[in-house]
Amino acid sequence: MSKPVKGSDAAPAGKSPTIVVAGGGTAGHIEPALALADAVMRLRPDATVVALGTARGLETKLVPARGYPLELIPPVPMPRKATPELLRLPLKVRDSVKRTREVLERVGADVVVGFGGYVALPAYLAARGRVPIVVHEANKSPGLANKVGARFAKRVAVATPGTPLPGAEVVGIPLRRSITTLDRAALRAEAREFFGLDPDAPTLLVFGGSQGAQSINSAVSGAAKELAEAGIGVLHAHGPKNTLVVQEFPDRPAYIPVPYLERMDLAYAAADVVVCRSGAMTAAEVSAVGLPAFFVPLPHGNGEQAVNAQPAVDAGSAYIIPDGELTPAKIAELVVPLVVDADRVAKMSAAAVGLGHREADEVLARIVLEVAGV
Repeated sequence: MSKPVKGSDAAPAGKSPTIVVAGGGTAGHIEPALALADAVMRLRPDATVVALGTARGLETKLVPARGYPLELIPPVPMPRKATPELLRLPLKVRDSVKRTREVLERVGADVVVGFGGYVALPAYLAARGRVPIVVHEANKSPGLANKVGARFAKRVAVATPGTPLPGAEVVGIPLRRSITTLDRAALRAEAREFFGLDPDAPTLLVFGGSQGAQSINSAVSGAAKELAEAGIGVLHAHGPKNTLVVQEFPDRPAYIPVPYLERMDLAYAAADVVVCRSGAMTAAEVSAVGLPAFFVPLPHGNGEQAVNAQPAVDAGSAYIIPDGELTPAKIAELVVPLVVDADRVAKMSAAAVGLGHREADEVLARIVLEVAGV
């Protein structure tokens, strides 16, 4: 017999809480959810955290690796144009909400925490009127799911001031403790050995989000000769669906291509400078570890990635290179001189201190436990 789902009333004092997090699809949705889960478990070791996801998202890999149970529901992708798929959307939503509601009842959810995306929307609709909801929005321009969820959420947490959601409370973006407590200098030797990098060469980290970015891949790999001649080592995550072939230069620091970075903490520790996209999660992590950055905002969407990068640019810890201007020549012109300039790197790293909200994970966890009433 399934355990009855909790209503919006507070659960009995001392009860072990059950938290359901909904943040599937990309690492930008999943990682904040898992950072929150970790914080909840630190504050309430008796808690149960269950993640919602779909069979096609990165959550099938990331969630079990962090030790949390994953419940799969049908995805509800939102078509951007008027297509036959749009006509089938109500049926897909109804099916996904029904399945999600079954999960909430079975696990005995005390609160649902959504981080946006196509997993969060059915979670909000399934929980409405049955389980209290907390919404977290990482971007200044909220997506459709969080706009819907915020209308009937108990609490709405956001990463940046000015986010247009009702009742928004600024808490920052929950980050893993392995990131917020990272001592890059202490881990540098271990990190470079782990990836097979030159232990002494100035090192450039390159990645384009969990799926990679072709423009970044082409520009940086196209400047491999200039990077090698400057004595720069490179760790380049090109994305699991992409390939990257880079010419080797004898007696020069290695250029290491990898599909995906399982250990971002070691990747950050190995690096002196990073070239990357500026999704909300990435921008927050790069600033938190004090890594000078060249942000290349995604050229699509509503311009939110440029907004994400701006605080670091204003602080003097980062530059923005528009995607349309990113070429091997631009890497040689802008990136190479910075990576080999230790004084500039140190000043930019120091400028990142104080950016962001390092305690966002526990601040959000306390909000969630309060809403759960346990």
